[in-house]
Amino acid sequence: MGYPTKVQLIKRQQSEQWYINFPAAVAQAMEFERGETVEWIIEDKSSLVLRRAKTPPSALKKKLLE
Repeated sequence: MGYPTKVQLIKRQQSEQWYINFPAAVAQAMEFERGETVEWIIEDKSSLVLRRAKTPPSALKKKLLE
């Protein structure tokens, strides 16, 4: 299932910033933490990959260990 999201641009006098917001459902499913560091990787002109610096343990593995 995809989540359509618009790319936003904020232009200032001497700079511009581009924003892509995550829907809450995606952020919660990924278990993102506030202030977490991520890295964008350009796979090709149609794919942008987000990689985490530190990946939390798998939720499936957590359930299997309990």
